[in-house]
Amino acid sequence: MNPPSPPSPASASAAIRSTPLTIAVLGIGMMGFPMARRLCEAGHRVCAWNRSRPKAERLLPFGAEVYDTPAKTVAQADVVICLLENGDVVESVLFEQGTTDGLRAGSLVIDMSSIQPRQARDHAARLATLGVHHLDAPVSGGTVGAEAGTLAIMAGGKPAHFERALPLLQHLGRSTHVGPHGAGQLAKLANQMIVGITIGAVAEALLLCERGGADMGKVKQAISGGFADSRILQVHGQRMIERDFTKRGAVSVQLKDMRNALTTAHEIGFEAPITGLFEQLFAQAADHGLADLDHSALFMELASRNGMR
Repeated sequence: MNPPSPPSPASASAAIRSTPLTIAVLGIGMMGFPMARRLCEAGHRVCAWNRSRPKAERLLPFGAEVYDTPAKTVAQADVVICLLENGDVVESVLFEQGTTDGLRAGSLVIDMSSIQPRQARDHAARLATLGVHHLDAPVSGGTVGAEAGTLAIMAGGKPAHFERALPLLQHLGRSTHVGPHGAGQLAKLANQMIVGITIGAVAEALLLCERGGADMGKVKQAISGGFADSRILQVHGQRMIERDFTKRGAVSVQLKDMRNALTTAHEIGFEAPITGLFEQLFAQAADHGLADLDHSALFMELASRNGMR
């Protein structure tokens, strides 16, 4: 009798995808909630924690378990996903609130927060001493992408750990391994530089047209499909036309990312004058009361500078 054939790569991958995991999600905010919900709906056991417990309790109807401390949340986890506000918060939650005491050797921490690359490298090195693996895997696509599972995920770390994470990440979006620890955060900074700068370009151009007497909506329609077209023009430009600045990605978060980009540029000896200009513009928008509006509200700052409503 011939021995059974080994499973094909495709069937092996399918088997991995069908294996339920215990996943701890730390941070159930605007992005964390829809992403954790999708993992629940995919059949995984999700253990959730948030500094404000009621936000985590929104996941209870989807089968998640809610815990009062990060350490208890990660105690049985195969994978830990961080979706926290910034690098200092990630540092505090992982290393100052007992989380590392609860982590199991061999578990994988996927930090999907947007932090500085050097922080990601430091966290990876410290977790490695505990036998815990690490990926920095920030995302782009906003709450719309989180709801739909169409996020762009930029991962830094060891290729083997990225391959291990892929079956899980597929429920959240499209993942690309871009290099070693910290490289995912570099890619996210590049993303945020392009987003912030392009929001400013679209806002300034549409305001110029309005000041000159053109219909902003018709201008957007006219240039769609040309070289100036972009997802920023289509999505954020429409928000500007409709004056809809309900928070999806906040001015304050955009400002934080621009500052992280400038800090990283300084560390590696790179001059980024365009990013520096837009950091100032977003900072002024925040100072003028726009911090908690959508980042497309830079339009309002530029309108105010020109005495426009």
